[in-house]
Amino acid sequence: MGLPLGSSATATRTDLQVRAARPSDMLQVLELINDFAARGLMLPRVPEQIVRHFREFVVATDETGRVLGCAALRIYTAQLAELVALAVAEDAQGRGVGRALVERIEADALEIGVGTLFALTLQELFFHRVGYRTVPKELFPLKVWADCRSCATRDACQEIAVVRELQ
Repeated sequence: MGLPLGSSATATRTDLQVRAARPSDMLQVLELINDFAARGLMLPRVPEQIVRHFREFVVATDETGRVLGCAALRIYTAQLAELVALAVAEDAQGRGVGRALVERIEADALEIGVGTLFALTLQELFFHRVGYRTVPKELFPLKVWADCRSCATRDACQEIAVVRELQ
């Protein structure tokens, strides 16, 4: 069962849900992520990457089942996880979808005992509004080792690290 988006203080509609992603959602998730990638806001993904990791994702959907936004929880240690792939369709922005997705990822992280959540982002102000603070990327060597070392933009990376203590 999904979390009604109306439970978010900034949501303007109650016909949206945030729920665990299903394999059938992943083509819409891929399209959303690759739309952001085409604008230089995310790294592009291929279907195999997305579908293989569908259990990491949550989606925000409207009453028709259209995916309006997505986010994923990537675990690094028992206490540290990353909020990744946060994307909201352009026509759904400003309606509390991003905040609701972050809140769901935080709740999922707390449920499994993760106390610290971080993200790499180009949208630093959004994360500040939802309780994160900016920190040096070097605080997350597991992320750098796992993902950044093979990234095509690593030498010119513009992403900013943000973190939130959940417990």
